[in-house]
Amino acid sequence: MRLTLRQLEVFNALFDAGSVSRAADRLNLSQPAVSVALGKLEVDIGFRLFHRDRGFFAPTSEALLLRDEVQQGVAALARVEERAREIRKGGVGSIIVASNGAMAYSLLPRVMAEFQRDHPETRIELRVHSSRRVAAWVGSRQIDIGLIDAPVPAAGLEAELVQMACVVIMRADDPLAACKEVGPSNIAERAFIAVTGDHQVDRQVAHLMAQHGAELSYRASSYFYAIGRALVAAGGGIAIIDPVNGTAELGDGVVARPFRPTVVHDLAVIRPKGQPMGLAAERFHARLRAALTPYRMGGGAGQALDAGLRGAATPSWS
Repeated sequence: MRLTLRQLEVFNALFDAGSVSRAADRLNLSQPAVSVALGKLEVDIGFRLFHRDRGFFAPTSEALLLRDEVQQGVAALARVEERAREIRKGGVGSIIVASNGAMAYSLLPRVMAEFQRDHPETRIELRVHSSRRVAAWVGSRQIDIGLIDAPVPAAGLEAELVQMACVVIMRADDPLAACKEVGPSNIAERAFIAVTGDHQVDRQVAHLMAQHGAELSYRASSYFYAIGRALVAAGGGIAIIDPVNGTAELGDGVVARPFRPTVVHDLAVIRPKGQPMGLAAERFHARLRAALTPYRMGGGAGQALDAGLRGAATPSWS
């Protein structure tokens, strides 16, 4: 059995569109061509993929089981075609970076823009998804570099751990902003914005509050650190988030203070194991590591945070 890219594209288009006519429009094919490709695919794999009902195509349970693998196959083949085009035209290439929400808002856009100022011939694609999906993409070599929450949820990856000391954020007019640093007793009974309620940071905060006999008043959860910050800016309460999003100077009236005892955000920078990077990806990886250095716990990173140093690439306390 030899499946073709066209068959997989037809499967995906029908899965999403639900009809031959809409799938044909999406693929810029004739309706007979779509029907023929689907028929041959079903013959080749040996079972029906869609229920037909008055022109509507509903995926069978077998099609649902195949969906993820087909998507990965199409993405991998598209990656091969892209590489071939780059080789033909002599271009330096492209980079695909993926992240969960933590680094996708305040860090990666800046790193990408700075990198492309120096390497305008390089195209960079940023994908945002869950840590588990990003790890799967890296493991199947669909992307070059991933940034996820540790621990890494998959084998076959090279991972570098970056530990960051989280900060507590509040509006500049909040009485808490007068503190040089903040502890559990300072935030007891305050309106508090969690990450998910069960995130690694949420669990650490809950443990520390319990140790100090203090309680939080949970008002909301945000899933993304950047959204948590937006909620704080809107007057929704206070939050404990990573220093990248917490200390970014956005002009939104939010300030950050160190939280003691330390709450740690564990970030993993991952890449395919045993797979040499292309030149463009290697350069970007080095730029990314440099951008993360000021936020690392210990060494220059911790010293920079505690000293309150300011700068474009260095976290600052307002």
